[in-house]
Amino acid sequence: MPTLLVQDPIFTQHLVPPGHPERPDRIRAIEKALSAERFAGLTRRPAVATTAEVIATAHRESYVEEVAAASPDDASEIVQIEADTYLCAMSYEVALKAAGAACLAVDAVMGGEFANAFCAIRPPGHHAEGDRPMGFCLFNNAVIAARQAQRVHGAERVAIVDWDVHHGNGTQAIVWDDPSILYASTHQMPLYPGTGAPSETGCGNIVNVPLAAESGSPEFEAAFGERILPALNAFVPDLIIISAGFDAHWRDPLANINLSESDFAQATEQLMEVATRHAGGKIVSLLEGGYDLTGLSESAAAHVATLMTA
Repeated sequence: MPTLLVQDPIFTQHLVPPGHPERPDRIRAIEKALSAERFAGLTRRPAVATTAEVIATAHRESYVEEVAAASPDDASEIVQIEADTYLCAMSYEVALKAAGAACLAVDAVMGGEFANAFCAIRPPGHHAEGDRPMGFCLFNNAVIAARQAQRVHGAERVAIVDWDVHHGNGTQAIVWDDPSILYASTHQMPLYPGTGAPSETGCGNIVNVPLAAESGSPEFEAAFGERILPALNAFVPDLIIISAGFDAHWRDPLANINLSESDFAQATEQLMEVATRHAGGKIVSLLEGGYDLTGLSESAAAHVATLMTA
C-alpha cells in the first residue's frame, strides 16, 4: 500500500513575527524536498478542518473557545498569547486544519487505505496542554489523533513516540492518567520546557529517555534500542503515532543534539518493524519541530522515504 502525504498551502498562513523560528518557510522547505521525483509514489491529499468538538477530546472546551476568541480580526495583526506563541487572523482556522489533517491520516490508515501517513502541518502541537498554549503550539495534534483512532476506529492502545528534541510536556500532561495511550519520548535535558525526567511515569504509560547536550547517534540509538522499543513491544499498540520533530538535527539552532537525517530514517525503520509486529504496520507521523530549513527538509525527506518502503 502507498504512503499518504497530507499537505496544504493553508499551513503557510499561520503568521508569526519576523525572526520567529516556527515560520511558514518550514512548510515550504518540506514541500520542496518532497516534490523530488523519488516521492512521485506518494498519494497527496489536502487537509480537512476538524471541529471544536473533536479538539475538545484532548482540550477543555473553554480553552478551545479562548483560542478562537483571541484570534485577531485584522488580517495584518499578530497577537501574543504566550511567551513564544502567537495568533494571526488565520491561526485558529489553520490549527483546525492541522488537527484535521491528523484525523484524516488516522482515518485513512486505520481504514486500511494506506500503510502509513505523514502530515506536513503547523502549528505544531506537543507542548499544548489541556488548557493552555505553549511553545509555538495551540492544539495537541498527536493526542487528538490518538483519540480519533480510539473513538472512531476502536483502537484499544495507541502509542505516541516523540523524538522532537524538546520534551512534549503537553502530550504527557494530557495522557498522564490514561493507560490506553503510551507516551515515549527522547529529548535533550536540561532544555525547554524543563519536563521529561525518567521519574515522570504517569500511570505507568510514560517513558522518558532524556539525552544530554552534545549527545549524538550512539546515545539516540541506545535510547531507542534499550528503552523505547522494549516499551512499545510490551504495550502492543494498535497504532503508532510519531511526533516527528527534526530539531535534534545537528544543524538546528535551538538545541544541541547531533543527529543526522540517517538517524531519523533508522528510527523510522525500527518503529515500522514494531508497527508491523503489533499494529498491521499502521503509523501516522505528524510534523512537530525543526528550525533549520536544510536540516528539517533533509530529515523529513529521509523519514518519508523510509515510510514509503512499507
